[in-house]
Amino acid sequence: MSVSDAPGGRRSPGIDSDIDVGTDVEIDYAAVFQALPSPMLLLTPDLVMADADRAYVKVSGRGLEELLGRPVFDVFPDDGPAESGITGAQALRTSLERVLATGERDTMAPQRYAVEVPGRPGVFEERYWSTVNTPIVGADGKVSLIVHRVEEVTALVRARQLLGSGPEARLSREDAMTADLLTRSQELQELNERLRKDHARAHEVAVTLQRAMLPTTEQSLHSSTAVRYRPATSFLNVCGDWYDLIDLDADRLAVAVGDVVGHGLEAAGVMGQLRSALSAAIRATGRPAAALTTLAQHAHTVDGALATTAVQVVVDHSHHTVTYSRAGHLPPLLAHADGEVEVLDTVTDPPLGACDDTAPRSQATAAYAPGDTLVLYTDGLIERRDEDIDTGLNRLTDSLKRHHALGPEPLADAVLTDLAPAPHRGPDDDTALVAVRL
Repeated sequence: MSVSDAPGGRRSPGIDSDIDVGTDVEIDYAAVFQALPSPMLLLTPDLVMADADRAYVKVSGRGLEELLGRPVFDVFPDDGPAESGITGAQALRTSLERVLATGERDTMAPQRYAVEVPGRPGVFEERYWSTVNTPIVGADGKVSLIVHRVEEVTALVRARQLLGSGPEARLSREDAMTADLLTRSQELQELNERLRKDHARAHEVAVTLQRAMLPTTEQSLHSSTAVRYRPATSFLNVCGDWYDLIDLDADRLAVAVGDVVGHGLEAAGVMGQLRSALSAAIRATGRPAAALTTLAQHAHTVDGALATTAVQVVVDHSHHTVTYSRAGHLPPLLAHADGEVEVLDTVTDPPLGACDDTAPRSQATAAYAPGDTLVLYTDGLIERRDEDIDTGLNRLTDSLKRHHALGPEPLADAVLTDLAPAPHRGPDDDTALVAVRL
């Protein structure tokens, strides 16, 4: 496969030209890019202009030498205050940063973005644009380029403005219909933006509530622990996970994690109730199975609690044992000092509300040696949409084998780094992680 130069002696970055798609056909993608009728600009993740097609050069009023290799907002500076308080440059920067953060295409509403008149610094010509920003994701999962496509709609905006200017306005039927569609498009985009902001505010409130209800390691007398909570990027998946650390007495430490089915403030509220109930139950019984049996019965009185998963562990330092019970939750892992990782999956029971919750739940006990590390987590750490969950569990096991000698704090950081989702998107689910050096 060869790469040919684009017309004019330039090479289009990242584009393989002359791709053989048949016995007699070769496609010069650099030439295709230059022939596109829509104005196209390629931006690097640093928002530097890497290439532009002929249509973009024409509509921008800039020569190619003024574009390539320069930051887009240096060439097209802010055009001054807008009535809405947000300038065209600010809106465009927000869109581009959203594409880089999410790895997803972003369509902007038609909006005013005046262009500085060439040769007349500080003099702007009012123009209107419809813009779509599309990411190109590389093999490493990162956004390598952004395709910035623009269509000038100044004439249509003027036509729309004429629609409201009274009976003297004279528009063709086609112009009137197009202007009306433009209005509806902008209204829909504005509604989407309001919803996005509302979700962002609700996400912030839910995460703040979640963090306020979760303990820190300082709240436990046990010093050799590390905890992490990582909220999901999407509001739809945030705030169902919890963890807990309780010193039952001088020799026994109770550790738990759980995951509520639900999202947002409702899930955070359910999480708080279940965490408090399990904390009281393990303090009263001292036995993981008995505590989860009590929690399962209590869950029937809490709206939104059914199908919750949880695991409760009691570490006995005097006997060097770990006793655990699982309610549909992923198994704890015991990373031994020699690097071997033991999966504690001898027993498991269904999630809360998925069976007869009056029946006693099961528990098992495993021995440990001083220097081993116990790891509890929720499914957001290992689960991915496009793979079996065992793949994620194996990934976590491999990470612990590599980092088992680290202390709890650096170990927790290393695990989160190893199991981080692709850089162009945040986690699909929130994640709780607890590491205890035994």
